[in-house]
Amino acid sequence: MSVSLIAELLALGLAAGFLAGLLGIGGGMLLVPFLTFILSQRGVPEGLTVKMAIATSMATIVFTSLSSVKAHHQRGAVRWDLVQGLTPGILLGGLMSGAGLFAVLKGAWLALFFAAFVSFSGWQMLRNKRPAPSRQMPGPVGQFGAGAVIGLLSGLVGAGGGFVSVPFMVWCNVPVHLAVATSAALGFPIALANTLGYVIGGWGVESGLDGGFGYLYLPALAVIAAASVTMAPLGARTAHAMNVAQLKKAFASLLFLLAAYMCWKGLSQL
Repeated sequence: MSVSLIAELLALGLAAGFLAGLLGIGGGMLLVPFLTFILSQRGVPEGLTVKMAIATSMATIVFTSLSSVKAHHQRGAVRWDLVQGLTPGILLGGLMSGAGLFAVLKGAWLALFFAAFVSFSGWQMLRNKRPAPSRQMPGPVGQFGAGAVIGLLSGLVGAGGGFVSVPFMVWCNVPVHLAVATSAALGFPIALANTLGYVIGGWGVESGLDGGFGYLYLPALAVIAAASVTMAPLGARTAHAMNVAQLKKAFASLLFLLAAYMCWKGLSQL
């Protein structure tokens, strides 16, 4: 890799790690658009750039989530009961996504799917509509189903699940700081299941890129993971210093910007 590429990936990893801790989104919302751009500049076939960006982004979350959740756990903010209830469904949904749907969908449709769901999540956060006071998290069956949806959607867009799990938990009257912290903890099973699925689904895929392994770009994975784990604890501390309104606005603003880029990328590939 060139020095300029390493510098780009380091900066991207630092930013992604900070956002993983701050918003519980695993950094994927930032990584996917920028990795798509970086890969497209290096001759990766157009239909493969989004898929490699999504898979590589998800793989970095295996490492980032561990650093992020440690910082949140030290503040007693992680709802481990919800992590336990949602994880089995997440593992199933992640494997189904990474090894199945992801491999057969066109990169352009994945980009547009990413943009649509990210936009919806941002809109939900900005609405700031108070949920019904009586609404609570569902029971074991409902949490399994919700986890499966989170794992499936996360695998299709390469994010840690926070773009679905945070709004969902807030809708169920989980305080936003606890929702962000719990989402960070869910990032590990999401990333693990989906990365395994990507390896299975991308076996034999040739990108023509040095360091490419199926849908994964290993040099980017190594550099981004190393940088992101150093910044995730700082993001987590910052999240606990912000008020709820600031946190929601920051979350929504980032989502809208990245959705716009991925929408443009998907439409240009149709």
